[in-house]
Amino acid sequence: MIPRFRGIEAGVDMIDGPYFVLTVLGALGTGVMAGVFCAFSALVVKGLDSLPPAQGAAAMNAINRAAMTPAFMIVFVGAAVLCAVLAVVTFVLWPANGTVQLLVGSGLYLAGAFGVTAVANVPRNDTLLRLDPESPEAGAYWRTYVSEWTIWNHVRAVTAAGASVSYVLALT
Repeated sequence: MIPRFRGIEAGVDMIDGPYFVLTVLGALGTGVMAGVFCAFSALVVKGLDSLPPAQGAAAMNAINRAAMTPAFMIVFVGAAVLCAVLAVVTFVLWPANGTVQLLVGSGLYLAGAFGVTAVANVPRNDTLLRLDPESPEAGAYWRTYVSEWTIWNHVRAVTAAGASVSYVLALT
């Protein structure tokens, strides 16, 4: 069944059927990721930064390894897949209402959360992982890492939250 819009004749143009479900799941997935990113910026990295550099770096490396588990990756990558599907379906159906919000939401998460992860956060994680946490190089890199990684993480949190809000607005 092709997703359709209810009430076009009446000029209401509400998202319906599987398209509605995709949009709700997109709002939930991007919202959950916004919360994860926010918690990291507000709590986790601040806590790790209060430790001696060797301990903070070792703990962050352990967290980054743990992030590669299916539970996290399903939500993180799943949200990106939902955003991509929503963008394609929106381009195909081009609804009278909600089009801008759906495309903005997809763009925000795909570029600002998923893309930033790939080009900013993961390379820093990889560099930290290659360093021995007890080495002077790791201690020197740790301060730079915390500052730069957190800035990019703020970008991920804000754009994921913006994506979630955009999807909710598309449903209203």
